[in-house]
Amino acid sequence: MDLDQWISKVKEGQHLLEDELQLLCEYVKEILIEESNVQPVNSPVTVCGDIHGQFHDLMKLFRTGGHVPETNYIFMGDFVDRGYNSLEVFTILLLLKARYALLVHT
Repeated sequence: MDLDQWISKVKEGQHLLEDELQLLCEYVKEILIEESNVQPVNSPVTVCGDIHGQFHDLMKLFRTGGHVPETNYIFMGDFVDRGYNSLEVFTILLLLKARYALLVHT
């Protein structure tokens, strides 16, 4: 599992293969199981909510606010639903959580 390659792939608008996405979900599930429901967060941190599947807006947030790992992020929810790119949004958030578990909080 080459997380950096997968992150680049998704940022370029490509999708992971189904078996890759399943592997990623299992990996992140194990990370989340081990986390407590209240997480200590180092400041400074950028708090983001209501992405609603807007992948291009999320990419603009990273360009404006800083890319992980240079910037810590808290994503407050509403990652998907109304936008056309819900799969891409959820995939990139899973990838960032997998790669930078201490810097990306969901």
